Amino acid sequence: MRQLLALLCALALLAGAGQARAFEEAPMLAKKVAKGELPPVEQRLPANPEVEGYDWPGQGPGKYGGELDMLTSTSKDGKVMVWYGYARLVRYDSHFRIVPDILESFDVQDGRIFTFHLRKGHKWSDGTPFTSEDFRYYWEDVANDTDLSPVGPPPQMLVDGVPPTFEVLDETTVRYTWTKPNAAFLPALANAAPLFIYRPSHYLKQFHAKYADPDKLKKLVKKTSQRSWAALHNKLDNMGKNDNPKLPTLDPWISITKLPADRLEFVRNPYFFRVDPQGRQLPYIDKVALQVTDSKLIAPKAGAGEATLQARGLRFEDYTFLKDGEDSGGYRVFLWHDGRGSAFALYPNLNTADPVWRALNRDVRFRRALSLGIDRHEINQVIYYGLAKEGGNTVLPQSELFKPAFPAAYAAHDPKAANALLDEIGLTKRDSEGFRLLPDGRPLTIIVDLAGQIAEEADVMELIGDEWRDIGVRVFTKPSALDVFRNRIFSGESMMSVWTGFDDGIPTADTMPEDLAPVIQADLQWPKWGQYFETHGMSGEPPDLPEAKELMDLMIAWRAAGDSASRREVWERMLQLYADQVYSIGIVADVPQPVVVSRRLRNVPDMATYTFDPGAYFGIYHPDLFWLEPGP
Repeated sequence: MRQLLALLCALALLAGAGQARAFEEAPMLAKKVAKGELPPVEQRLPANPEVEGYDWPGQGPGKYGGELDMLTSTSKDGKVMVWYGYARLVRYDSHFRIVPDILESFDVQDGRIFTFHLRKGHKWSDGTPFTSEDFRYYWEDVANDTDLSPVGPPPQMLVDGVPPTFEVLDETTVRYTWTKPNAAFLPALANAAPLFIYRPSHYLKQFHAKYADPDKLKKLVKKTSQRSWAALHNKLDNMGKNDNPKLPTLDPWISITKLPADRLEFVRNPYFFRVDPQGRQLPYIDKVALQVTDSKLIAPKAGAGEATLQARGLRFEDYTFLKDGEDSGGYRVFLWHDGRGSAFALYPNLNTADPVWRALNRDVRFRRALSLGIDRHEINQVIYYGLAKEGGNTVLPQSELFKPAFPAAYAAHDPKAANALLDEIGLTKRDSEGFRLLPDGRPLTIIVDLAGQIAEEADVMELIGDEWRDIGVRVFTKPSALDVFRNRIFSGESMMSVWTGFDDGIPTADTMPEDLAPVIQADLQWPKWGQYFETHGMSGEPPDLPEAKELMDLMIAWRAAGDSASRREVWERMLQLYADQVYSIGIVADVPQPVVVSRRLRNVPDMATYTFDPGAYFGIYHPDLFWLEPGP
């Protein structure tokens, strides 16, 4: 339906192109046009702009102007505007299907030949044409330049370790051809943190040894205190971070803040490629600001009405306080669904350095016993007021891949079965307090690393500690800063950690199942296996558990599958195997997410799903269509 609406609107707009006012623009840009500082909107838009439809309940035509204020806890959070703007070569629509966005269209043959058609006349935020040269520059001069990319092209662009053949067909057409299907390619481009396979070549060439004047480049490297031209290029080439205001973008809003700063500001992109169904160039809102504040103050400040839109940094426990302040703060509080596979999950580190703990964590009976030893119903009632869904870390009921057996696997509270499994392993000796002993005589004490990213983690861990006492397992928690937390896990110092579950709890068969396989270093249960995959074997360790290796092989098989039916079969096997092996121990899912929305802000859905992938949190709901009623 959305594609049909977009097509009809586009045809209507094109039919009226000969009229004096085929398109409309924001007043703030009209003033610049009148002064000769910008060309007219017709010259700034592509020949065939993307028509942004009203996909969600309550959305409709809006008004131009205003500033949208949000709160953040770090000046490095400019990346959230890449998420929220959600401008991608291809993107997920309201039914989680992949559709063209920046691309005018794309063709896929045999799952392995991808032809991308750009929009004629599309321009970067500085007015420079966006063409096939920007794709060529990335592929030849970034991804395949050993100084800039020592490990070569990203894994999503390799099939059996082999990269595609890249072709420039003309100024607006490029083609990627693999010898086998690559099902991971389009999902990687549509992600919240996408694979960027293009670059603003006109800007970056001045920092590349192949194109820049050697003397000028040498002076730039020295002036910026970088160790090499490649380090300088990589520092300035962060399309996913929004930390370089000079880097041209295709996003709806442009960063204008030089870091470090305590307020990050973004203004509308005068060359943004989308229009609403009435032909008005988007976004509606002129400016977005992220005010940096202490993470503990985000909820109080949102409750005081200091945010136009806020979900990041808010927890379910903040809901009552926020609800009480609705009238005085001039906002509404919505409760959205959480789209993650689990709101709280434990990750036994299968790559921990301690050989005794490594063997124990790799024993599926141990992982099953720990899961069976948890009373999820009690945790749900005490911490989440019974509003969450109890079960393991897996896909949610909203997913077409869901089966009740997945979250139910080893998720019932059964201390008797848990004790029997631990006895079967051989952990029968206990100390004077009744806690079990490891095979080498040490106490079976699990130290769980925490990073403070989940507000209720200490309370949940206290309940889990009490419950595990009944199966002879002692627990200590080790809070630390996020960087320290990750380094401990990656180095093997950590034996177990806490984080949320799968980012994408509502996948389709065509969604990449990377959360289920050891292919990402950031996965806390197998970081060294993931590093091995990401670096093509240059770092890390190859998986040596048969079931983990099977998951990796299945992931590769999914990427090589030529149709959705085949990919669905792979997904189902992976979900079944992951649940059976309990590689992560989920507790509860779908904890309601508070979303604070100013009473002046329109086109924000009352009920939606808040998740990173797919959808980029607010991104899938079209923030470029959000608009503000005039007011103080």
